[in-house]
Amino acid sequence: MPGLLSKPAPPSEDKRWRIVEATMRRNGYAPHALIETLHSIQETFGYLDEASMRYTAASLRVPLSKVYGVATFYHFFALKPQGKHVCVVCMGTSCYIKGAGTLLETVEKEYGIRAGETTPDGEISLLKARCIGSCGLAPACVLDGVVAPKVTPENLLERLKELTGQPAAAQKNGASKP
Repeated sequence: MPGLLSKPAPPSEDKRWRIVEATMRRNGYAPHALIETLHSIQETFGYLDEASMRYTAASLRVPLSKVYGVATFYHFFALKPQGKHVCVVCMGTSCYIKGAGTLLETVEKEYGIRAGETTPDGEISLLKARCIGSCGLAPACVLDGVVAPKVTPENLLERLKELTGQPAAAQKNGASKP
């Protein structure tokens, strides 16, 4: 039929694109489904790459610049693969005043990475967020999607050690799991 736009092909033959397609179809391929679609991609593939953002833009008929703008505005979205475990340090006013900067510095020093990076062995990604909305729990972190309240540098390192199943110092040296 003339005038109808053809549906873009997914970036790969990966069957997981069906999950993303279902999200877009459920929302009628409407532009307002952008954030939900990006969440679907993030949950399915772990991050948003250029191909997935181009596919989203074409499917929802929105400019690529808008997709990229949303993906970079919200700290939830990652533009590169994340580690097996993700530590997000809240840098909001309450958390910052109560020591979030020290939390970030402690993890950076212990694991030899900076915010936005992943350890060489792919175990831990360290991120920082403007605010996670848990001001009463300050300083707070999000560890693998779970809010950790009133975190101290010591108990943050201990929690990361528990998540990875090995001493933090072994992580720093790039040692793999036994």
